[in-house]
Amino acid sequence: MPPPFPTSVLFSALLAFGLTVPDTGSASCRLALALGLDVSRSVSDPAYAVQVKGVQAALADADVRAAILTPETRVALAIYEWSGRWQQQVIVGWTILETETDIDAVITTLDEIERSFRGVTAVGRALFFGGRLLLGAPDCAARVLDLSGDGRNNDGPDPTSIYARYNFGDITVNGLAIGGLEIGILDYYHAEVIRGSGAFVEYAEDWRDFPPVFRRKLLRELSPDLLSAVVTPDSTVR
Repeated sequence: MPPPFPTSVLFSALLAFGLTVPDTGSASCRLALALGLDVSRSVSDPAYAVQVKGVQAALADADVRAAILTPETRVALAIYEWSGRWQQQVIVGWTILETETDIDAVITTLDEIERSFRGVTAVGRALFFGGRLLLGAPDCAARVLDLSGDGRNNDGPDPTSIYARYNFGDITVNGLAIGGLEIGILDYYHAEVIRGSGAFVEYAEDWRDFPPVFRRKLLRELSPDLLSAVVTPDSTVR
């Protein structure tokens, strides 16, 4: 079995990003969710805008908000952008979503960001970064990494190499594959990117379809049935 992520790398990363882990207090947290958004050069500026607006629209959606807030246990959210092997940037640090105001604050933060990168496509390093980010998440029953992208790895170690080298433990990795650029991107995400109990891929035909597909994906990740599968993994975990 590959070794776990080194804690020294984790703490260095947290200091570099200026991140602190929120205190969840005595209340339990059911899900720590890290969203990785593709900002490689294949993503045009209009597509980038659709991506960010799609995340905001999903968080503003009444059904998504109910799925986040109705259970008594909390959800923790972080968002980062990724491109080349050395190009990953946290744009929303770990935030406990306990009230409507908490969700509104994330939406406002996304209004204020500027695109981090416009480089090549390092899917493997994006996975490594997301896994490392989840090590610094609040103590939640389930840890899920959600990676969106429209291309295969073309820089640095590929996903298979990352999974072989580092132990992702109980982290489930889901994917949102965007078509229109590379043939077979859905199959690639199925075969190379996702891992863990209950893992799945959602597919958008092109960037215009990102908002409704992202909303659907988020509702799946917040569903009690999927969270139950993540919390009690079976022998099929990759």
